[in-house]
Amino acid sequence: MSWAERAADRSPSVQRSRLRTIQQAKLIVQAARRLVNEKGDQFTTQELAREAGVALQTFYRHFPGKDQLMVAVIEDLIAESAEAYAEAAKELPDPVARLRYYVLAMLSGLDAARGAGASSGGADGAANEAGPRFVTAQHWRLHQRFPEDMAHAIQPITDLIATELRAGEAAGLLHPTDVDRDAALVTKLLMTVYHHHAFAPSEQPIDEIAGHLWAFCLAAVGGAAPPREPAGPGA
Repeated sequence: MSWAERAADRSPSVQRSRLRTIQQAKLIVQAARRLVNEKGDQFTTQELAREAGVALQTFYRHFPGKDQLMVAVIEDLIAESAEAYAEAAKELPDPVARLRYYVLAMLSGLDAARGAGASSGGADGAANEAGPRFVTAQHWRLHQRFPEDMAHAIQPITDLIATELRAGEAAGLLHPTDVDRDAALVTKLLMTVYHHHAFAPSEQPIDEIAGHLWAFCLAAVGGAAPPREPAGPGA
């Protein structure tokens, strides 16, 4: 950053303008989320401007088009879910328990694909305006156009997992090969399972699918397998 850019950043008028820009962008994204709740992505930019209470040209000053807006919506949904997962798991006793919670909670929203509601994630229904199929369809469509932006959007989940991998490694409970790479792979695996079952729901209960996925992830990061329950009489 040049001295001129640093000087501009220190200018009160520049700072006020930046704050105003951020506030307007947030209003637009919040309006988009309300419209998504009502009609998915089937709304026009004119409808969005009316919902946000801004002029159409104001929308285009912040977002080049509707797809860039949807990237921001997806990023918001994922960030809120990550915060909700962390808050819900903070009292759990150790990093392995917290990591297990994240895996199970992230897949719990798949019940929505079976008519159990519209939540896109667990943890108190964070981001409940977008169901699994909406999130899946938007994610892969937008990923084709904006791969770097969508990679940034899912980073809060990867960071959440990486935090517990580091804590588990420090406590001797987990033995990841490379914390950041392992966290990214676990995130991608979670996404793949989530996206698959959003459109191809299995007869197997979601909690069983999540349990199998957790056992796989735990082994992959060097965790001790949970003890098997004793077989019943005559087994």
